[in-house]
Amino acid sequence: MFEDVAVAVTNFSFYDCSAVQALEVAAPCRACVSSLWPCHWCPQSSRCVFGEHCPEGERTIYSTQEVENQVRGPGVCPQVESLASPPLVPVGWESRLTLRVRNLQHFQGLPASYHCWLELPGELQRLPASLEEMAGDAGLIYCQAQQFYPSMAQRELPVPIYVTRGKGQRLDNARTLHVTLYNCAVGHPDCSHCQAANGSLGCLWCSHGQPACLYGPLCPPGAVEQLCPTPSIDMIEPLTGPPEGGLALTILGSNLGRDFADVQDAVSVAGQPCSPDPSLYRTSARIVCVTSPAPSGTTGPIQVAIKSRPPGISSQHFTYQDPILLSLSPQWGPQAGGTQLTIHGRHLQTGGNISAFVGSQSCPIQEPVCPEAIVCRTMPQASPGEAVVRVVFGHAERTLRASPFRYTVNPQLMAAEPSVSFRGGGRLIRVRGKDLDVVQWPLLSVWLEDMAEVQAAGAQTQDLRRSCGAPAAAPKACVQLEGGLLQCSTVCSINSSSLLLCQSPAVPDGASPKRVFFILDNVHVDFASASGGQDFLYQPNPRLAPLSREGPARLKPGNVLDVEGEGLNLGISKEEVRVHIGDGECLVKTLTLTHLYCEPPLRVPQPANGSSTLPQFVVQMGNLRLALGPVQYEAEPAPSAFPVEAQVGLGMGAAVLTAAVLLLTLMYRHKSKQALRDYQKVLVQLENLEIGVGDQCRKEFTDLMTEMTDLSSDLEASGIPFLDYRTYTERVFFPGHGGCPLQPVFEGPGEEGHRVPVRQGLTQLSNLLNSKLFLLTLIHTLEEQPSFSQRDRCHVASLLSLALHSKLEYLTDIMRTLLGDLAAHYVHKNPKLMLRRTETMVEKLLTNWLSICLYTFLREVAGEPLYMLLRAIQYQVDKGPVDAVTGKAKRTLNDSRLLREDVEFRPLTLMVLVGPGAGGAAGSSMTQHVPARVLDTDTITQVKEKVLDQVYKGTPFSQRPSVHTLDLEWRSGLAGHLTLSDEDLTSVTQNHWKRLNTLQHYKVPDGATVRLIPQLHNGGAISQRLSQSCPSGESIPMLEDGEEGGVRLWHLVKGTDEPEGNKVRRSSLRERERERARAKAIPEIYLTRLLSMKGTLQKFVDDTFQAILSVNRPVPIAIKYLFDFLDELAEKHGIEDPETLHIWKTNSLLLRFWVNTLKNPQLIFDIRVSDNVDAILAVIAQTFIDSCTISEHKVGRDSPVNKLLYAREIPRYKQMVERYYSDIRQSSPASYQEMNSALAELSGNYTSAPHCLEALQELYNHIHRYYDQIINALEEDPVSQKMQLACRLQQIAALVENKVTDL
Repeated sequence: MFEDVAVAVTNFSFYDCSAVQALEVAAPCRACVSSLWPCHWCPQSSRCVFGEHCPEGERTIYSTQEVENQVRGPGVCPQVESLASPPLVPVGWESRLTLRVRNLQHFQGLPASYHCWLELPGELQRLPASLEEMAGDAGLIYCQAQQFYPSMAQRELPVPIYVTRGKGQRLDNARTLHVTLYNCAVGHPDCSHCQAANGSLGCLWCSHGQPACLYGPLCPPGAVEQLCPTPSIDMIEPLTGPPEGGLALTILGSNLGRDFADVQDAVSVAGQPCSPDPSLYRTSARIVCVTSPAPSGTTGPIQVAIKSRPPGISSQHFTYQDPILLSLSPQWGPQAGGTQLTIHGRHLQTGGNISAFVGSQSCPIQEPVCPEAIVCRTMPQASPGEAVVRVVFGHAERTLRASPFRYTVNPQLMAAEPSVSFRGGGRLIRVRGKDLDVVQWPLLSVWLEDMAEVQAAGAQTQDLRRSCGAPAAAPKACVQLEGGLLQCSTVCSINSSSLLLCQSPAVPDGASPKRVFFILDNVHVDFASASGGQDFLYQPNPRLAPLSREGPARLKPGNVLDVEGEGLNLGISKEEVRVHIGDGECLVKTLTLTHLYCEPPLRVPQPANGSSTLPQFVVQMGNLRLALGPVQYEAEPAPSAFPVEAQVGLGMGAAVLTAAVLLLTLMYRHKSKQALRDYQKVLVQLENLEIGVGDQCRKEFTDLMTEMTDLSSDLEASGIPFLDYRTYTERVFFPGHGGCPLQPVFEGPGEEGHRVPVRQGLTQLSNLLNSKLFLLTLIHTLEEQPSFSQRDRCHVASLLSLALHSKLEYLTDIMRTLLGDLAAHYVHKNPKLMLRRTETMVEKLLTNWLSICLYTFLREVAGEPLYMLLRAIQYQVDKGPVDAVTGKAKRTLNDSRLLREDVEFRPLTLMVLVGPGAGGAAGSSMTQHVPARVLDTDTITQVKEKVLDQVYKGTPFSQRPSVHTLDLEWRSGLAGHLTLSDEDLTSVTQNHWKRLNTLQHYKVPDGATVRLIPQLHNGGAISQRLSQSCPSGESIPMLEDGEEGGVRLWHLVKGTDEPEGNKVRRSSLRERERERARAKAIPEIYLTRLLSMKGTLQKFVDDTFQAILSVNRPVPIAIKYLFDFLDELAEKHGIEDPETLHIWKTNSLLLRFWVNTLKNPQLIFDIRVSDNVDAILAVIAQTFIDSCTISEHKVGRDSPVNKLLYAREIPRYKQMVERYYSDIRQSSPASYQEMNSALAELSGNYTSAPHCLEALQELYNHIHRYYDQIINALEEDPVSQKMQLACRLQQIAALVENKVTDL
């Protein structure tokens, strides 16, 4: 190596000749001279050396590599070549071993002792030996004669042997040498075995003493037996067979012949010949023969007659019997298989090789086979249908054609509830589906990790063996699976073909549930698949406190018992809890997270068992049985013997004193306790009502999920109708301005000549806005003007957002500065009020900034659950009648929009004729029939809206035809065409009330054919009169427009005599009190309707809130950036109150952006939002608002019904909000560079130059209004003077004024 350069590279091998000889213990000389290295062997000293010679006076055996030497290589090593005596050595007989040796002359005739070594099991035996030299280099080694008695279990034992010279010098073994020790007694238990042994062994059957097989010389001459005893038959299997024969019969015994020739024609069964099988014959011990045909009922022993010996006859008898198949149970099962099929019959335990088949499929038999029944488990079948059952007994086959087995379609699960249980299990799960009665053993199972606690619970491996005559045993509760899992199951009861009742399996503490699923024979269904995506959840077992710490709990008759605990309602409902006091039941009235209230029996119950004197209080929750101690009823006081006058006086005095104390106490505690009592009572009432409508909610939810599944498949093709980004920003920036928020800059003829200076002026204004000092001065000056209204502030802020959209980094910097000024202003007043309303320009700027930054999040994450919520609401509203005049609906969440009257209605399905190119028929050249769901109480306009929704369900609303430009035509037959309308000559008018026409009015039947046709006239229908005031397509109820010539319109219910508009205008105190009383006294039936709607929509509301408040996906960087900035502001101004920071974040994001989005989905989607959907969204948005507050949410009797609906969910939503804020705070901070990079990407999304000029034009109009004040503010600022900002604004005014001469 020279300066890191390799000059030469080679490998060196280092070796040690003295270690080479250890490479082969049995031939050390050969290992030495045959090695890869030049090593030589010194025979006298038994050493392997390097060099040319061994020590002086000792011969050398050279390495194979020394070609010039004659004495070299392994062939000249002293070695043992082979055995000279026979290799077979009998045990117990004195034998002498002789071995041939060669090349011993290298020892130069030096005297030495030799020894033979035998490696016997467990010991190394040494025998003295002598050498006999022969001619040449050969010789013989004679080992001393020895009797061997090794402990050997096999018949022959190979024993290695080698020779040593002197003190352990081992001679090489030329090859592997061993002698074979054999024992005639091993493996030859009887005479036939002994005589069949290899003749070279010399084994004889010796009757001396205990008969045994011995080496010939060991048996006295007169004790050798030449003939074997009579064959002995110990067992035959099976004991029965079919008359057709062909059964393989196994005969076990001893002395059953020395070879197959002895028994070839020697076996008979019940007098019939039986043909032995040579491949299955075992010498002397086993014969397997095939039976011959014989009549049924033939019976007799088995006989083996070997020539020259008496025949052997069995004590057992074999019987020919005819198996008969009679019936099946059950007669049907799912095509997936797994049915435990029982085949009934007689003599079914015939033969030993029995197999069953259902059709072409095998049916594995479960042991044992019984005489009157065979049980097997069916295998999967390709398709439903009947299959003949066959049973094969050896070569005989029996078929049951009278009653075939019927494969049915597999059972289907559609719903499963509830989806939560305590770990103790035992909760009743209702599973709904189809074809459930074909299942034999429906199971609800859970996979658990195999833990020590679970093993202690008694887990066993699956064992399907049963006993004859016993009923079929249910599967074990827990069985061990491969892979370290444990499967615990409960057997479900089949209530009907559509209902299973299952109990949740118990899960030991510490075990981790991995999968919860149903086993329906061979059909496995995950719980989530059966419950519509809801995973099964195990909650910790509840904990209940004892009723009394000291002694029995005392109870007065009539009092309600209050039991405290933890997690009481997490995994069970009130109706499922059973509480017993002795042998009586304590009726559960209320169950909350921490309290259980129950009403005990009025009479003292007796103890459930005789071991105690007092009844025990026991709570049963599924499998959990919690004993909380004894209960002692307080006896009624006995009549007093005190004088009546004294009793009266004492009673009056006590009454006065008690009344005074109670009055003071009540006055003190009334205020603090009243709200809590009302709150708890209202929660209990709401819980009871929700439970009452539970079944209806579940059915409605199932129907709704089916509809939503269909909608999801439609959306895969058409997509969610999101607004494009330009329309979205216009609607958010300028709400309420319709489709044209900005006026064009250049209008009217003859203005082309002024365009150039005006465009120059507006371009200079755009450049001037890039001056941060000018922009901040402009904003502050405008906000200081008394006549600059709140609407003006929002408008100017949106104009700035539009004008600076291409410079979002700059706009963000302006917003940060203004937010800092706003925080400094509120810190000295009340910091909790900051960002509460949109009163300043910076607050509107913040709204617009969030709308820009979160548009992608809306499209990719939050938009889908919100759109699904909208469609679910619309679907539910459309399923019930909606009054077209008052706008009230039967299905709603808003009590002010609730149709309280019971209106009978009937759902109809109309077949809509859709021509080529219309709606769903786009691209088709044929007329299609599209089904549309309507109600017979719908007005014609309502029907048209529903028909349009169905025909154009994949089309954005703005691209659909207006409902007011189409008529509905009813077609019946070839010539029957009738145009339907809300009002016509057939409309019913009574007492100045005209009713709008409905499908019921026209008697339109279910399945009728209709078609939408263009309108040919524009008169008559009230809906057309409304179309001009409703350009957006929203359905506005007909309130004040209903009066015409003294005739008032009505649809489902007649309004009150007083016009609705006057009601709105009346706001006296008495009227407001009346409204509150009406809300408080809302009948329970109406609240039930609201709760039913709420329960049906609950999943979609939860999904929407979860999408908004979840951090499972990366939180948009704008939100993290904004929250970090608010944290900086709080730290800068020394605000340590966490509630204030919570309010700032809530006001800036959740209430400012998300509530507006929830209330106004038309800002995001191209859809129609009806008044009823809008009213429901208002309730959901209010729930979202209530969930964002820190203060405890309590409701009472005076609370609005809309707040009562979600009183139980709001605490959970509050936790979601707090966790959302906490997770964002703990995430890594958003750097300034990352935010700027994201803003730069967003800046390119809105590049419309004309709109930018229009925004600058309108912004200049606002500047013109306060031109002098702005110029003065710029001239008073020294920095502004240096930058000549006032002068630049004057130049802009001059250019623009030349164009806008009317300013």
